[in-house]
Amino acid sequence: MKIGFIGVGAMAQAIIQGLLNAKFVPAENILVHSAHKAHYENYAKQYGLTAEVTNQQVTENSDLVVLAVVPAIAADVLAEIRDQLSSQKTLISIVSGVSLNRLEELTDYNLPILRSLPNINSQYGQGMTAVAANENLSGDRKAQAIAMYEATGSVSELSESQFAAFSAISGSAVAYVDFFIDSLSRAGVKYGFTKEMATHQTPAELIDKVCSPGGDTIAGILAMEQAGFLPSVIKGIDATIAKSTGNNG
Repeated sequence: MKIGFIGVGAMAQAIIQGLLNAKFVPAENILVHSAHKAHYENYAKQYGLTAEVTNQQVTENSDLVVLAVVPAIAADVLAEIRDQLSSQKTLISIVSGVSLNRLEELTDYNLPILRSLPNINSQYGQGMTAVAANENLSGDRKAQAIAMYEATGSVSELSESQFAAFSAISGSAVAYVDFFIDSLSRAGVKYGFTKEMATHQTPAELIDKVCSPGGDTIAGILAMEQAGFLPSVIKGIDATIAKSTGNNG
């Protein structure tokens, strides 16, 4: 079995790393292409993956085709690969906000499609992925597609109406927890620790991995900032320290 990734951003890389760690398929059976040649070619070389020259070649040479691009260009990319897709291949989308009906409309109403919402923890085999299949994907073909995500963590089959809530709680929550950790580390800096002492790995960098440009997660992070999340965390630390030192009046 060969798995092709169109787009190799942070989420695609997390899935790929999870698959490699699980030895789900040989590294060379993972095919990649993205808009930035140096990025995907260097990545493929580093991990022994197969770099393809075009999105069409990824699609033509793969059994599972993972669409891992930002929502703004999903329609254009699907237009590129439509002729290479067939009922013998499974399209797996990780594109937020693009429904199964829309994916069928942009490709072929006879195409087996799995819509999915993975999270960044897939890299460590601790992912949580929501999936929903269209009526063309069933039996062994469906089991094969879902098995890819089972190799990187847990899988929940949900109705598409539940996807938005799942994304906020499971997918985006990784960034929200990191935002909380980052806020705690800033409180540590306030009380004399260096940022390096207060944190082992920079949470802001982890947040950036989860927040795709113009995506759902960054909208949530900005809303939390506007609501005063950071100062509320620091106030909580202030109150805790004041209580423990008897300086709370």
